[in-house]
Amino acid sequence: MENKQHNIKKYDDVLQNYILAEDSAVAYQMSIFDMSAAIKRAKTPHNEVDRDSTVYFVDLFAGIGGIRKGLELAVKQMGLKSECVFTSEIKPYAIDVLHQNHPDEFIYGDITNIPSAAIPNFDILCAGFPCQAFSYAGKRLGFADTRGTLFFEVERILKEKKPKGFILENVEGLVNHDGGKTFQTIINHLESLGYHVEYKVLNALDFGVPQDRKRIYIIGSKNGKPNLKNFKVSKSSIEDILEKGMPTSQSKFVTSLLEKFNINELIGKSIKDKRGGTNNIHSWDLEIKGPVSESEKELLNAMLKERRKKKWAERYGIDWMDGMPLTESFIREFFPNKNLSNMLKDLTDKGYLVYEHPKRLVREPFLHREQDQNLPKGYNIVAGKLSFEVSKILDPKGYAPTLVAMDMQKIFVPDNNGIRKLTIREGMRLFGYPEDYRLQLREKEAFDLLGNTVVVPVIKAVAERLLATLK
Repeated sequence: MENKQHNIKKYDDVLQNYILAEDSAVAYQMSIFDMSAAIKRAKTPHNEVDRDSTVYFVDLFAGIGGIRKGLELAVKQMGLKSECVFTSEIKPYAIDVLHQNHPDEFIYGDITNIPSAAIPNFDILCAGFPCQAFSYAGKRLGFADTRGTLFFEVERILKEKKPKGFILENVEGLVNHDGGKTFQTIINHLESLGYHVEYKVLNALDFGVPQDRKRIYIIGSKNGKPNLKNFKVSKSSIEDILEKGMPTSQSKFVTSLLEKFNINELIGKSIKDKRGGTNNIHSWDLEIKGPVSESEKELLNAMLKERRKKKWAERYGIDWMDGMPLTESFIREFFPNKNLSNMLKDLTDKGYLVYEHPKRLVREPFLHREQDQNLPKGYNIVAGKLSFEVSKILDPKGYAPTLVAMDMQKIFVPDNNGIRKLTIREGMRLFGYPEDYRLQLREKEAFDLLGNTVVVPVIKAVAERLLATLK
């Protein structure tokens, strides 16, 4: 509330009270007369003197302002000015970051409580509408998930305000969700509003950012179809974003890790009990849950591979999934060790294995897995990739995997004869934020926001293509 005075220049007090009302029902009970006055103000054209030199835009589901920053950089490169006339975000510490970088602006809350007519006129709509409903990391419920339906808030505002164009960003999984039906629905709705729509999956690796991050970018213009092909490729590596000589981790886990492996052996390795491969270090390699014999290590490594094979799902009579429990009789078929029963018990007692029923695919009320109590129990690997303090040690000569909120604090880099977490500034560089961009939060909150943000240089490149159609 303390920032309310910053917005008086643009909005009537009555409009602020309408939007800020904690109870939306109370908000809608405001007098029609007062509300209509606020809407009339919102529809007033911008100063015509500035129209040819200023790009006006709104930032919905703003996060920490990455789409906005990319657009602003693109506009500036064209020798024009930009002005954000409306920002909506609901996460408190994201709003904190927005205020750090735009202290004179008011940040509005839940867009579902704001009528389209109450939003000032603008040229471009920016929105990274919530992606969990379409993400491979979630349940992928799409429009069955309330977060998925937030796309229709974007459509509502485009329909009412009729801006010249828009920039939308989402996870790559949106493209193929529900066999492509969800994505086609979105494109059809956007085109029905009179926009020439173009979209493309782009990877941050090609835009000078050392992160393998693929996202779908959707842009639309009233003036002609934008071009999202043939971007100039720019490459970088992790060492380009690292700070040097930072304090290294001295935790018990890291100390144990360095006792078993030297720094060079750790570079590029993932630490997870998930899948095999020469680039993985497992809990049994570290013996962090207790001593493991060589035969038990062989058993665990064999189970990692076998539990992914479709033939076991067929034997169970269930739909295949990547990582099933295996009965002792199944295991004996590929690991005929006379001491198998004792080994399985020992590894289960220590927590390397879990004894559980296989999961059957259930389609109602939404697609999910449930343990089937009618099927025989089997042994399964316990830990996933986020079970340990360190999930991956990045190779300075390489690039980072797709960074998500839940594991950014577990990404480490070599430094000063040891290993350490990424700093917040390094995390920001992995998303292409300028050095003067502020993100003054605790590490947990900062990395949570970064894991859900956009890559600024990709947005800048995409925005340039949109602006080219709006000249």
